[in-house]
Amino acid sequence: MGLGNPGITYEKTRHNVGFLVLDRLAEINHIFISTKRFKSLYGAGRIDSERLILIKPMTLMNRSGDAVRKVLDFFQAGIEDLIAIHDDLDLPFGRLRFKLRGGDGGHQGVRSIIESVGQSAFLRLKIGIGRPPRGMDPADYVLTPFDEIQYSDLLQIVSRAAEALNVVVLQGIDTAMNRYQRKSTPLFQSP
Repeated sequence: MGLGNPGITYEKTRHNVGFLVLDRLAEINHIFISTKRFKSLYGAGRIDSERLILIKPMTLMNRSGDAVRKVLDFFQAGIEDLIAIHDDLDLPFGRLRFKLRGGDGGHQGVRSIIESVGQSAFLRLKIGIGRPPRGMDPADYVLTPFDEIQYSDLLQIVSRAAEALNVVVLQGIDTAMNRYQRKSTPLFQSP
């Protein structure tokens, strides 16, 4: 599940990086995210023999859990089957980090999922968007578009995140973490 806000207004904002990654994952695996149901747009397909349901909640970010609950119930999936893809203010721009379990880290979409399903035992792929400039409210920052320099790097970051998700599905989380989660330096430096 890619987290974001629906609508053209939010399309290229930092908060919608989850949607961008999911769209890229769909593209490279020839999955069409076009079915409207469960307060979402979704598409079903396969990566090799693994079946996937790619979901973009069409609720606002802070109501993402409503869609998650409906999808998990309908497809009779457990919370351990969920991977939530979302932005993270506390990671430098371009850094990827996997996390299994834990709190919401202040992310309203993750908080909504935890509240709706009653637990936090799901995998997250966090994409670093960096901290807001001094004096800017983080809530405003996540709803602003990437600057020109960052946007030019964003396509590579989104592709790298989609590749990491393919590795999770086919080879497991440990392999993906070793290959894509770097502790030393972010993929790109903020300007």
